[in-house]
Amino acid sequence: MAATAVRYLRSVGAPTKAAPPAAQDPAALPRPALRAVREDERAPLDPAEFRAVLGHFASGVTIITAPATPDAAGPAGFACQSFASLSLDPPLVAFMVARTSTTWPRIARAGVFCVNILGAGQGALCRAFAVSGADKFAGVGHTPAPATGAPRLADVPAWIDCTIHAVHTGGDHLIVVGRVDALGTDPAAAERGPLLFHRGAFGRFDG
Repeated sequence: MAATAVRYLRSVGAPTKAAPPAAQDPAALPRPALRAVREDERAPLDPAEFRAVLGHFASGVTIITAPATPDAAGPAGFACQSFASLSLDPPLVAFMVARTSTTWPRIARAGVFCVNILGAGQGALCRAFAVSGADKFAGVGHTPAPATGAPRLADVPAWIDCTIHAVHTGGDHLIVVGRVDALGTDPAAAERGPLLFHRGAFGRFDG
């Protein structure tokens, strides 16, 4: 799997790091038996029901950004609900992105990204970054993240600056693992609480 990730990153021109030692190689671990559904088979689950049931899981919301590359006029970014912390030692995080995403190839070429964790009241910002083809950064304040230069958006409660560590396949999505190079918080923004997503709508934490 590690070799697959390296090949993918090389195919899009992103910088890569040396493969981990064989003892830590994920490819050496046992793999579950997987089988794709054939075209003449019925999907095991109705997609609408799948979305409706999984929508009961409330999550935070992030915007993943990457700096401009020589082949792009400006930085890249997209709204991402599928984000999680992964490992403390080494410090790793992960996000999931659709294979059809037009923003992901630009992030892959940059080889780095910044996770901007959104706070309450930033639903409009999230919607702006969820639109395909628009100038998502128009009117949005940001500064370069300290380690990678990826856009660190203004007034977000927290941010995590990362280098792409590995990319794994996951059905119609890719699982992107990032090694954390720097991170921080904005205490004033954090006071407003997190932006939550539940059953297709934004909300806030009321503790």
